Amino acid sequence: MDDGKPTGPEAKWWSRPSVEGAIPRGPGVPPTRSDEVTAQLPPGADEPSAVPVPAPAPVDPTPAPADAAPASAPVDAVPAPQGRPQPLHEPDAYSTPPYGGPGPWALAPPVQRPTPAHGTPMPPPAHPARPQVQIPQQQQQSHAQPHQPHFQPGHQPHHEPMPMSQPLSRPLPPPSQAEAHAQAPAGSEPSQWLRYDPWNAPGQQPLTQYGEPRKRGLRRAGLVAAGVLALAACVLGGAVGAYIERNGGFTSVELPQADAEAGGRAPDSVAGIAASALPSVVTLHVSGSGEQGTGTGFVLDRQGHILTNNHVVQPASSSGEISVTFSGGQTARAKLVGKDSGYDLAVVKVTGVSGLKPLPLGNSDSVQVGDPVVAIGAPFDLSNTVTSGIISAKQRPITAGGDKGDGSDVSYVDALQTDAPINPGNSGGPLVDARARVIGINSAIRAADSGTGLTGGQSGSIGLGFAIPINQGKRVAEELINTGKATHPVIGVSLDMEYAGDGARVGDKAADGGPGVTAGGPGAKAGIKPGDVITEVNGQRVHSGEELIVKIRAHRPGDELELTLARGGKERTMKLTLGSSDGT
Repeated sequence: MDDGKPTGPEAKWWSRPSVEGAIPRGPGVPPTRSDEVTAQLPPGADEPSAVPVPAPAPVDPTPAPADAAPASAPVDAVPAPQGRPQPLHEPDAYSTPPYGGPGPWALAPPVQRPTPAHGTPMPPPAHPARPQVQIPQQQQQSHAQPHQPHFQPGHQPHHEPMPMSQPLSRPLPPPSQAEAHAQAPAGSEPSQWLRYDPWNAPGQQPLTQYGEPRKRGLRRAGLVAAGVLALAACVLGGAVGAYIERNGGFTSVELPQADAEAGGRAPDSVAGIAASALPSVVTLHVSGSGEQGTGTGFVLDRQGHILTNNHVVQPASSSGEISVTFSGGQTARAKLVGKDSGYDLAVVKVTGVSGLKPLPLGNSDSVQVGDPVVAIGAPFDLSNTVTSGIISAKQRPITAGGDKGDGSDVSYVDALQTDAPINPGNSGGPLVDARARVIGINSAIRAADSGTGLTGGQSGSIGLGFAIPINQGKRVAEELINTGKATHPVIGVSLDMEYAGDGARVGDKAADGGPGVTAGGPGAKAGIKPGDVITEVNGQRVHSGEELIVKIRAHRPGDELELTLARGGKERTMKLTLGSSDGT
C-alpha cells in the first residue's frame, strides 16, 4: 500500500534528471546562481542556456484513481539538451533528490571535532564557523527519501535516535582544499583542523596543533643548554665537595680535647712504677778489643756502684772503655770493679756524679707465679724503655754463654721466667715488682732462631725472658764490690755431662784426668762414689748435670743440702755441706 503517495513508474537509482528541470523555482527559494549550476554539471558538459522555468503547479493532495493516466510533463518544461543521455523516468517538476537535480541541501550539523591520535585533545580552531543559511522546508518528500529534520539558524538540531534496523550512513568527508580556502578569511592561513583527516591512515598525515608549529631547533637548543648547565653544576659541586673533604672545610677545624690532668699516678701502677725506677736505671756503652756493645744497669748505692751482666762489659775486660748515661741524659765514665762469668754478673763504678738514687732491692724468694712485673732497659739502644708482664715461672735452670768452648764462660742460672718483653739491650736491667723493688736482673731470652742467651739470635722477644734472682745477684754483687771476686758453692765431684738418663751421674774421672770424686771434698765426706746418680736436691727433682749445677749455685758456700741418689738400683739419702771455689 502506498499510503496516499503518488504512484507511477519507479525511478532507477542511476537515473539523473536534467539540470534545468531539477532546479525548483517559487516563493521562498532563492534564485539559482550560475556557479551552483556549473558546479553540479558533470565534467565535460556544456553550459546550459538560461531558460526561464515557471513555478510548479500546486499539487492536488487527493490521490489519483488507479486507472488514471500518468501525469504529463509541464508544458513549459525545457527539454534536455541534445547529445545528453535521457533519464529513464519522467522529470520531477519539484526536483526532489534523487530524481531531480541537486536541490537546496541543508547544512550539516556542526561536526564533532575528532580526537587526534593517542588521545591528545586539540584546541578549537580559530577560523570563523561556516555561515548558516536558512533553508526552506521541502514541499514534498520523496517516498525513497527519509524524513529530514528542519534546522533554524543558530539552533542546535535535535537528533532523534536512529532505529537499529536502519543502516549507518558514512561520515561526512572533510571539506576540500578549495572549500577551505574559500571559507577562510582573506589573508589568513587555512585552519589547522582542515589539514587533518581523522579517517586517514596513521602515519600518512602529520598531526599539527592549532597555530604556528613550534620550532624544534629552539627546543633542542634549550634542552642542550639545560644539560650543559646541569653537568657544570655537578662538576662544580664535586670539586667543592672534594675540597671540603680534603681540607676539612673552608674554616680551620678545632677538635675536642680533654682538659689537662695531674701527672701523678698510683704508685703500684705501671706508670707509677716507671716514674719511681727510671732515675736509677742507666744505659751502658762498652767498647774495646775491636768490639762494642750496649746494655743496661741500675744503681746499687750512693757511692756509684752499678750492677749489670758480665756479657755486657765483656768487650772492656782488659783495656776497653765504659760510658754510663743516666735517665736524665747525664753521661759519665765508669770502670770495672769485678765480674763473674759463672753467674753472668759484673759491677762497675762511676765517680764525680751527684744526686745518685739507689734502686731498692726486693726478695726473690717471696715472688709468686703471676705477680705483675715491669722490665726497664735499652733494647736496641732505645734507652728508658718500659715493658710490663708477669712472673711466668720460677727456678728455671738455664745456661748461657759458652763461647770459649771449654765451659769456663758458661753461666748457670736458676732463673725467674717472665713474659715481659725483653730484647737485646735489656741485659743487666732491673725486673721490678709492683712496689718498684728489684727482684731480678734481666739476662737471657729464648729467641726463635737461636738457642738461649742474649748474645745469640737477634730476632727479638717471643715472650720467653729470664732474669737472675736478686737474692743470688745481691750476694755476688757484694762479693765483687768487697773482694773483686765471687765464690761458687761446690760438692767436690765431676759430673758426666754426656749421660742421657734421668738425673746427674757422677763421672769416673775428672776433666784433668783426676778421680771423679775429689778426695777430702764435700762429696767424699758425704759418701758419694763414682757412678752414683743424684736424682733430688732438698726434695726437688734433678733431671740433668746442668740442672744439678744450677740448684747448687743457688745456694751459698757452707749451706747444708740433702741429696737423694741411686746406686745399684737402690735409692739412698745423705746430707752434704757445700764447699767454696773462686769464680772467674
